[in-house]
Amino acid sequence: MSRKKILTIIIEYLNLGFLEKAMYKLNIFSNFSAAHKLIDYEGDCANLHGHNWKVRLEIICKKTDSIGLTIDFKILKKKFNKILAKFDHKNLNELEYFKDKNPTSENIAKLLYRKVLVDFSDSNCKVNEIEIWESEKYSIIYKPDENN
Repeated sequence: MSRKKILTIIIEYLNLGFLEKAMYKLNIFSNFSAAHKLIDYEGDCANLHGHNWKVRLEIICKKTDSIGLTIDFKILKKKFNKILAKFDHKNLNELEYFKDKNPTSENIAKLLYRKVLVDFSDSNCKVNEIEIWESEKYSIIYKPDENN
């Protein structure tokens, strides 16, 4: 492809505004340890047992600041760990949110998403999804349906 053709494509790309639609996806990983039991479940998980939960938070940002950052990872990690500390070394069944809900991976992911949504969303960035692993083999991703 000629240099002129490449420049023409780049100019068209810029004129169509594609760069304004670009985004950055940030992922941060953390973990917590907690116990739970599943009510009305037939099997071993009906008994109190624990997991070392791994958590991934994905945030989408539209642009960077004057030094090229979207969000400082150190600040992000500190705020995220503060939220997760409320779950660490707890019996999840005893948390207020789970008084009338089973502490399934699905419900835990949904709750964590709601908790981080307030702290990590602004005009530039939004929480996109959260993924939790209850073991190295099983994970669940919670992402709200944007069509509703």
